[in-house]
Amino acid sequence: METSLYTQNVIACIWDFDKTLIPGYMQQPLFELFNINEKRFWEEVNALPTAYQERGLTVSPDTIYLNHLLSYVRAGVMKGLTNSTLESLGKELVFNPGLPQFFKTLQSLVTLKETYKKHDIRLEHYVISTGLAAMIRGSEIAPFVEDVYGCEFIEDPFPPYYMDQQDLGIHPDREISQIGVVIDNTIKTRYIFEINKGCNKNPEINVNSNIRHTDRRVPFRNMIYIADGPSDIPVFSVVKNNGGKTFAVYDQSSKEEFAQNDRLLQSGRIHAYGPTDFQETSNTGMWLKMHVCDICDQIVEEREMALTKKVGRPPRHIHKEEITPVNPKLEQDTFFEEKE
Repeated sequence: METSLYTQNVIACIWDFDKTLIPGYMQQPLFELFNINEKRFWEEVNALPTAYQERGLTVSPDTIYLNHLLSYVRAGVMKGLTNSTLESLGKELVFNPGLPQFFKTLQSLVTLKETYKKHDIRLEHYVISTGLAAMIRGSEIAPFVEDVYGCEFIEDPFPPYYMDQQDLGIHPDREISQIGVVIDNTIKTRYIFEINKGCNKNPEINVNSNIRHTDRRVPFRNMIYIADGPSDIPVFSVVKNNGGKTFAVYDQSSKEEFAQNDRLLQSGRIHAYGPTDFQETSNTGMWLKMHVCDICDQIVEEREMALTKKVGRPPRHIHKEEITPVNPKLEQDTFFEEKE
């Protein structure tokens, strides 16, 4: 007997981080800790692709900043920087209005109606960022997030021929020295498919596995992607073109960001946009709440229809007044027609 892999009763709110959940970039506390000029650092990073191109090398503009951070560590400017330091710095991040409480508010909506409870609808939050996963995991938002996908560093890496060595102790003076995971704005789409197929819940499922849409854990129509602008176009396109909802946010003090988001709307990249204000009564908060409830209603409708199709009506007693009189002539004609 054919069965579905998942019941598809999960809603996923998928969030960008920098300039979406927080006002600026998460690395600010890191620069303050080591007394580094933040503006100068990003100027250097922005100039690196051209500088390397002059040497005949191509680098990724989205993620070259990771290499530059490691250069600062190796040069002693950020001496002793570890993943635990990054995680502790995450506690200093200040979130946009309404957060992290709004994450709980959205999750509470799936218990708003008895029909939602009946079908065990759940809402999960995910963060996919080109920023540092360790800082996100250490932040105030982490307890409300199902999974964090971000860039990762390795400290005290395994040496050559490590498999032949008996004792591989961790050095007390370890610091980050290699890149473990790189996420740019295109690679973000990979993690959208991981959430879609349920790879994060079942390691046996590969992101490249061919899985029927009816067997995917979180259908695209159950997704809402929230991010801050043009750099997220690859994910906006994947989610929107497959039936999910897309929402862009902007800093209310920036006319440029407002105009950017309006262009995204006009070009069909997003469904709507609003300010980075996640209080319940804000335009952004109300839009997101409305569409979470819409998805809940859609899940209920689909599951009720499926139940009706798969479960026949039970036999029942027929009352005399329900019986329709039969025309004997019509019955006889029909009988002869069938015999012929």
